[in-house]
Amino acid sequence: MKRELVISTRNKKKFREIKRLFKGSNIKISSLNRFPGIPRVIEDKKTFNGNAVKKALLVSRRTKRLVLADDSGLEVYSLHGRPGVFSSRYAGPGKSDRLNCLKLLRALRNKPPGKRKARFRCAVAIADEGGLIKVIEKSCSGKIGYDMEGGSGFGYDPLFIPRGYKKSFAQLGSKVKDKLSHRGKALRRAKGFIEKYLSGSPRPL
Repeated sequence: MKRELVISTRNKKKFREIKRLFKGSNIKISSLNRFPGIPRVIEDKKTFNGNAVKKALLVSRRTKRLVLADDSGLEVYSLHGRPGVFSSRYAGPGKSDRLNCLKLLRALRNKPPGKRKARFRCAVAIADEGGLIKVIEKSCSGKIGYDMEGGSGFGYDPLFIPRGYKKSFAQLGSKVKDKLSHRGKALRRAKGFIEKYLSGSPRPL
């Protein structure tokens, strides 16, 4: 019988990406949409790690299940790390992926390539029945383009060009993105850990 893993998100695009990365595992993947009574978790911590841990613990305590939560974001070096933990709500009330991208383009207007360096960061926290069992952090370096390009992915994917490439994540498509991205790297580690954990041989925190 498959063990259930609850992904602490109601974001359909993010859930599809995570589910895709767990393909082939003997784990049943569910999103928070299966648990409508759980309130939205306020991401009020100062770090990706802190937000991921908060979400994993709260949802795991409420569902009494194995839970994976992530907090990810974009850090632009010339903007002193912004938008950072505010990446998903960078444009403020009424925010959307498009509005977030447009605000970032305005902030970087006329900036030369050397001032457009950035990295995506991802923290993944795993909790079981209310207890934290693992935290994983990964990143992906690159730069911000001058226009939104490509129709794949979500968030800042149309703007972010990974190091060594000339196209954005949104142009490169899911297969390449999964291989290179901060979330892809973190989730592959998480998948390996969870499989060992469920087999009775967990790695240490």
